[in-house]
Amino acid sequence: MKIIPLSEGSFTIDKTKLFVPFDHDQHDLQERPTGSLLVEIQPFLVITSEDVLLLDTGLGFEKDGVMQIHRNLMDAGINPGEVTKVLMSHLHKDHAGGVSRLNHGTGKLERAFPQATYYIQKKELEFAFEKGFPSYIPEELECLKDCPNVVLLDGDGVINGYIQYQLVGGHCPYHQVFRIVDGGETVFFGGDDAPSLLQMKTKFVAKYDHDGKLAMELRQQWWQQGREADWRFLFYHDTKTPVV
Repeated sequence: MKIIPLSEGSFTIDKTKLFVPFDHDQHDLQERPTGSLLVEIQPFLVITSEDVLLLDTGLGFEKDGVMQIHRNLMDAGINPGEVTKVLMSHLHKDHAGGVSRLNHGTGKLERAFPQATYYIQKKELEFAFEKGFPSYIPEELECLKDCPNVVLLDGDGVINGYIQYQLVGGHCPYHQVFRIVDGGETVFFGGDDAPSLLQMKTKFVAKYDHDGKLAMELRQQWWQQGREADWRFLFYHDTKTPVV
């Protein structure tokens, strides 16, 4: 499998839940509001023998009329129309902002990857509309409703015989994780349940998780299992080590 990190840059986030760009050469974390977290925003492209997979979709920011995630894909030599499946760990705005894009001709939001099939937990989509802002931006998710290219998952299962998904909760009530097994390799993507290498290696209960204790226990379980089985881990929020 070929793995391509699609970093959108580093950001700080505090209790306002606003993502503020952070330049490591120019900015000082100590000058940001107390309690600010420094995170990378980093979707992943995984090219398998069967698919071009996009794992989460970033913030959805645009520059000069082009979505950053589209630009990052093109810079990696991938036409956004080549993406066959979009796998969503959950729908928080920093993971799902790139689910949709503004059609500047019609003024309407439409799926950013219209040729791809999106895979989302049904209860997570329902919860996103129930919970709403600031963690979720429902209007950006409207295009997922009643769409033939959106598969609403219910619990655990397998896609096309090689993409395992598991509804685990932790960071949010209906968070899911993915194990992609292809060509004798296993790639694990834990979204915000397994956001960084440091959190995998330490016992860390995050206050921003829905169930921090569960998330910590899951990370420990996956890290041990993955090291024994030689998994490759993808870390969405790791500023230094996106792939291990």
